Amino acid sequence: MQNDSPAAGLGDTPNGGPLDGVLVADFSRVLAGPYATMVLADLGATVIKVESPGGDDTRTWRPPVLDDVATYYLSINRNKRSIVLDLADPGDRDVAQDLAARADVLIENMKPGGMTKFGLDHPSVSAANPGVVYCSISGFGTRGGAHLPGYDLLAQATSGLMSLTGDADGKPFRVGAAMFDVLTGLHAAVAVVAALRHRDDTGQGQLLETNLLSTAMSCLVNQTEAFVAAGVVPTRMGNAHPSVFPYEPMPTADGELIVIAANDGQFRKLCTVLGDPAMAEDPRFLTMGGRLENRVEIRERLLARLATRTAKEWFDAITAAGVPCGPINSISQGVALAEELGLDPVVRAGDDAATPTVRNPVEYSATPATYRRSPPTLGADSDEVRAWLAG
Repeated sequence: MQNDSPAAGLGDTPNGGPLDGVLVADFSRVLAGPYATMVLADLGATVIKVESPGGDDTRTWRPPVLDDVATYYLSINRNKRSIVLDLADPGDRDVAQDLAARADVLIENMKPGGMTKFGLDHPSVSAANPGVVYCSISGFGTRGGAHLPGYDLLAQATSGLMSLTGDADGKPFRVGAAMFDVLTGLHAAVAVVAALRHRDDTGQGQLLETNLLSTAMSCLVNQTEAFVAAGVVPTRMGNAHPSVFPYEPMPTADGELIVIAANDGQFRKLCTVLGDPAMAEDPRFLTMGGRLENRVEIRERLLARLATRTAKEWFDAITAAGVPCGPINSISQGVALAEELGLDPVVRAGDDAATPTVRNPVEYSATPATYRRSPPTLGADSDEVRAWLAG
């Protein structure tokens, strides 16, 4: 980026990528913040991960492990340096403040107000570093929800997502991954990049605040909009969709297959390939609204046809007809599919013995993500970073 960047002289800079030269002070832990900083690091930013003497919580979230390191931690901390700082210690607190004063970006996810006692809150940091982009991530915001801890499961429960997940007559379930943490991290990374662009134009930094519940409200998209715009409170429907049919798993002769007909043309093709073209011509089923009103009858007819062949046979036939469908894979099968499709899902950062991690999902024609460093061991870069700050 610039020769006079705050990261100049620290180890392996320049890193390459559109954020080369951007220095990120990462005071976050667990998932949302570390995911955001990993995205920035993949794009070339120099990220210094500040950890307490006990380390990031996810270092202890085990099993599973690789070489005795929690895979949870490995999944979100590549391309970073780790420095151990005890913010209760005056000397370490001074080091943290020096880092914040140099940083282009500071990301933290302590409870709201938690950085103030260390002199690392936005007013304190921006007074010494007016160009800093300061991003605070919380669970439920800095107002009435400031006292609530920020865990993804709480956000899934309180946002209403769990009320939508599970069988219609069963118990609510959480999604199998911490989706609101990840999505909050993505929103934070986008906001940081936008704020850096603003700073390039004006020279001014700014405070960014986001939280899991606000992310959930946004990312529940059609479900929250159904309520705020139409007063409809969505409910659990199992694997069915409230506005599209068919759009769910359906049993075949030997297993379930995802079958989707998201528009009238796809429905006609599906009926034809299944050997029931008359169903597509039935006036009751010509529109999506009609198909939703008559989903019970249509489903029975679809199941009768699907039962005559295996999931693999129907997958080949339905896909060839241009209709979306697919198997319900395990994680290992999902990775294998991505490899089969040439998406190269697994990357290794650094040397040949580096830890395997999952590739950044965006391909850039001119400024691709880079994979320079394996997730650091606790305090691996403390001496280097301290010396660099002192110099």
